[in-house]
Amino acid sequence: MNLHQFRFVQEAARRNLNLTEAAKALHTSQPGVSKAIIELEEELGVDIFARHGKRLKRITEPGQHVLKSIELIMREVGNLKRIGEQFSAQDSGTLSIATTHTQARYVLPNAVAKLRSTYPKVNISLHQATPHEVARMVLDEVAEIGMATESLADYPELVTLPCYEWQHVLVVPSSHPLARKDRISLDDLANEPLITYHPSFTGRGKVDAAFATRKISPRIVLEAIDSDVIKTYVRLGLGIGIVAEMAMRDDAGQDLVSRPVGHLFGQSVARVAFKRGAYLRNFVYNFAETLSDRLSRDLVLRAMSGHVNDYEL
Repeated sequence: MNLHQFRFVQEAARRNLNLTEAAKALHTSQPGVSKAIIELEEELGVDIFARHGKRLKRITEPGQHVLKSIELIMREVGNLKRIGEQFSAQDSGTLSIATTHTQARYVLPNAVAKLRSTYPKVNISLHQATPHEVARMVLDEVAEIGMATESLADYPELVTLPCYEWQHVLVVPSSHPLARKDRISLDDLANEPLITYHPSFTGRGKVDAAFATRKISPRIVLEAIDSDVIKTYVRLGLGIGIVAEMAMRDDAGQDLVSRPVGHLFGQSVARVAFKRGAYLRNFVYNFAETLSDRLSRDLVLRAMSGHVNDYEL
C-alpha cells in the first residue's frame, strides 16, 4: 500500500464517490484512480466501497474504519511536511487564513501588520469565504487558521476557541430620527426598511430570533455579506442598517450614526479554528496571540492536544 492509494480513496469519499471528479481533483485518470482503489482493497482483504457495476454506491462499514485510518495517516504526513518547513525556515513561509469579509476588513489588518513586522519573511494568504467554506478550507488544509462567528463550532474535526465578543449596532444617517435616540427598541425598527447581513453571516440568526420572539416580521429590503455594502445603501437612503460594531469604527462621527443594539440581539462570539491534530508553526501561535490576549500559546497548545474543548470569555 502507498500514499497515492490513500489519497485516491480519500478524494473519492470527498467527491461523493464520483471517480471522475476525484481524478480531476488529483490531476490523474479515472481508470487509474479505480485501479489504485481496487489494489488497496485486495491488499487489505476488504471492500472499502460497495459497487453497482463500475460505479461506487456507498462506503462499506470496514471502509469507514479504513477512511478514518487514512485520515490520520494523511494528517501526520502533512504534519511531517510542516515540521520540515518549521525547522528548515524558522521565520519564513506562508500563513494561510480563511475568514469572512467582516473579519478580514475590520479585525485582521492590525494582527496581520504585527505578524509581518515580527516575521517579515512570512507571506499572508487571505481567503474570504462563507463561515461554512472557512471551516471546509481549514479541514482541507487550504488554510491553517480560520476565523468566523458562525459554523466553526459545528465541526468536531476542528479545534475552535472564542476570540472576542461583539454586538450589533444600528446604522442610520445622521439626519434620521433614530440618530437622536439613545436606546433603540424592536418597536422602533418594526416599520423601518432594514438592510443587514445574509442569513448565514455575522450573527444574522440572532437578529431573526429576536424579531421572531416578539412575533414581529421585519421589513428587510436588502441583504448583503459585506458591511461596507450595507453602509453604502444606508447612505443612499434605501433603509437603516444593522451591522457588526467593528464595521463602524472607521465611520464614527461622519455622515452615519451608530447606536448599540446588543440589548436587542445579544452578544456574538468570533471564534478561531485549527484542524484537530495539525502541526502549527511558531508564527501561527504568534498570530493567534496577536488576535486576542485570551489566545495564549499555552492555551492553543493544550486545546490542540485535546485538553481544552473551549475557553469561556
